[in-house]
Amino acid sequence: MSTYPPAAPSPRSEVGTEPLVDTSGIRNVTDLLASRCAKAPDHIAFETRMPGADLAEPWRQISTRAFASEVEAAARGLIASGVTAGDTVMIVAGTQYFWAVADHAALYSGAVVVPAYDTAPESQLAAILTDARPVAAFVGTPALAHRIAAAAAAAGVPAPSLWVFEPGSTAGAAAIGLPMSELAARGAHVSAEQLEERRLSASLDDVATVVYTSGTTGSPKGARITHRNLVGQVLNTAAAYREVVRETGNTILFLPLTHVLGRALQLICVANGMRVAHLANPQEVVRALAVLKPTFLVVVPRVLERIQGAAAASAREKKLSRVWNAAVRTAERWGSFLEERDAAGSGPAAGPGIAPRAPLALRARHALFDRLFYRRLRAVMGDRIEYLLSGAATLQPELARFFRGIGVPIIEGYGLTETTAPLTGGRPGALAAGSVGTPLPGNRVRITDTGEVLASGIGVFAGYTDPERNAGAFVDGFFRTGDLGSLSPDGALTLHGRMNHVIVTSTGRTVSPEPWEQAVEAHPLVAHAVLLGTDRPFLTAVLVLDTEAATEWFRRRGETPPAELSSSGVAVLADARLTAELSTAITAANATVPPSERAQYSRLVSIGADRTDDFVTPTMKLKRQALIDALRPTIDELYG
Repeated sequence: MSTYPPAAPSPRSEVGTEPLVDTSGIRNVTDLLASRCAKAPDHIAFETRMPGADLAEPWRQISTRAFASEVEAAARGLIASGVTAGDTVMIVAGTQYFWAVADHAALYSGAVVVPAYDTAPESQLAAILTDARPVAAFVGTPALAHRIAAAAAAAGVPAPSLWVFEPGSTAGAAAIGLPMSELAARGAHVSAEQLEERRLSASLDDVATVVYTSGTTGSPKGARITHRNLVGQVLNTAAAYREVVRETGNTILFLPLTHVLGRALQLICVANGMRVAHLANPQEVVRALAVLKPTFLVVVPRVLERIQGAAAASAREKKLSRVWNAAVRTAERWGSFLEERDAAGSGPAAGPGIAPRAPLALRARHALFDRLFYRRLRAVMGDRIEYLLSGAATLQPELARFFRGIGVPIIEGYGLTETTAPLTGGRPGALAAGSVGTPLPGNRVRITDTGEVLASGIGVFAGYTDPERNAGAFVDGFFRTGDLGSLSPDGALTLHGRMNHVIVTSTGRTVSPEPWEQAVEAHPLVAHAVLLGTDRPFLTAVLVLDTEAATEWFRRRGETPPAELSSSGVAVLADARLTAELSTAITAANATVPPSERAQYSRLVSIGADRTDDFVTPTMKLKRQALIDALRPTIDELYG
């Protein structure tokens, strides 16, 4: 017997997607480049520029054949230098073309690649050197070579042989390491047969890389990622996004290649012929967009917030704030309409159907604001971007709908180092703001009774280098992500925060802080928000200012910013102007949650450039506990 209206579909507890690609005929990761070079040797794989060259100067184009030749020459040099199959080779450098060469060369030599952030403190480098014991290391600069040597000495382990991407003098110090250019000469006697034997020495189940987590809490953990993990994720992700990953497309990589997401994207591009340019300085991204005109870009949400904020600031200077605000609302509504169209089954991936038409008034407003604002924003972004991928942090749904509404749809995805980056992702034709999509081919997601997200499949790593960390990391063959989430009836994952961020007050209330924090972080002056209250009777908050945005805010008002905004270290601000401005953001966030989950008091803080690495990861995530520890006296005052 049927009922009307029909009951709402129940949420799912587990969902998976079958793989699209058979990887059984592939030996290891190096086959991706070797196969691509055999198929399209003259296709342009990379665009590079000389160090220090202006963005507008012509970029040098490098074919797949030329790239493979550099890789093979460097691999021969590593073999001649004594690197054997299974040895570890470290890479410590900013995002650049030579990073790609070093990564592939180490794999061609049969080695295991160990990347580390070039901003890592000596103690973290020492911990990685102690755990990984690399026999060789590629570094970006002579200064980094000295830091690696010092970290090895501090750890009491042998220093690896050092190869420097950008040779030069280090003031007051003797030169350490050899220029990477000497590798080719050193390996000239290594035959093609020797190189091929070494290239094929690793199987799919051997470890390809050990990636150390960025460490928002505690010390970094070494995640053992196999060739099967990388090959499976690269080929299946590319197959799932054929509209995005293609030979006629190009991208700009500015995320750290030490991060598994940036590295996985680079491998996807190399394997499928998508042209890559690198930028070490994220501040150059906006200018580079107009020069390189990418079709696809991976960003963190903060970059999108800054693009929208810059447009809003420009409108204010032209006395067009009211018009701009109306344009933002229209873009968000247009993005919502496109979502509704997708949900109705009429999106571009849904096949034939009658697409619902937007209301006439909305179409008229959208056409007007497209002429006034949207097309100019698209031009700023290079005018060729078809999709953005947002990862590494939570993206506000309104921001996702805004960019989709101006003609730049955002694919939201989710993954961890331990899942070899992409675990789930939205698909063209089925994008929904606030959701991180369904499992990518070959992966599976399960939600436990406590709401934790579990993962299994081709991307899930082989475990940590420290066996003691593995005992609680897996359950029933699934990796415990530590994230809270839920699955919709159609299998899309929505995240609700981190398990270890949950607050339990002294009154017994359990609070997930992320919804409140994300609401406050929507304000352009707030880089990070932290809700506090564990074992306390009520909730308070710390707001970390975006110092650049705050300084510009004072400049537009014709006022002098407080000295704390440009000071070193962590500073607490008691500026009445900023307090008044941000009280509206706090009030708005409080209105979105129950009374027991509202912040009663707050403090504003700024983090000086000299301490950014202590409190923010290279992917712009806050090191929450480190900040709380540094602000303990201030937090205690909030409860005084």
